[in-house]
Amino acid sequence: MNLVIAVVVGLLCAALAGWALWFVVRDRAVVLRQLWGAAVVEGALVVQAVVLAVVQVTGEHAVDGVLVWGYVVTQLIVLPLAAAWAFAERTRWSSVVLLVAALTVVFLELRLLQIWGTL
Repeated sequence: MNLVIAVVVGLLCAALAGWALWFVVRDRAVVLRQLWGAAVVEGALVVQAVVLAVVQVTGEHAVDGVLVWGYVVTQLIVLPLAAAWAFAERTRWSSVVLLVAALTVVFLELRLLQIWGTL
């Protein structure tokens, strides 16, 4: 797994989580710009998934494919589901949903790094 991409994904998710936390503290609902931020994170996750697929197909690093792809697919699903929920929920809780989703992706990313043997 590319450590640079993993760090970028982690930092983007942490920034999104901080932004959502700020909205939770201020008792505000998610705004469209935050959902665009989640889309940027999702794009980085797609790039990471493509890089992981190439590395696994070339056989450069042997890890349990089912385990790795379980985490990758979960990462790819969490933010879009949270964004849809946050878009439908127009209260402070939409910010809480986005915060929890962003933190979930951060922890899934850390776990992927452990599985891959980078950490």
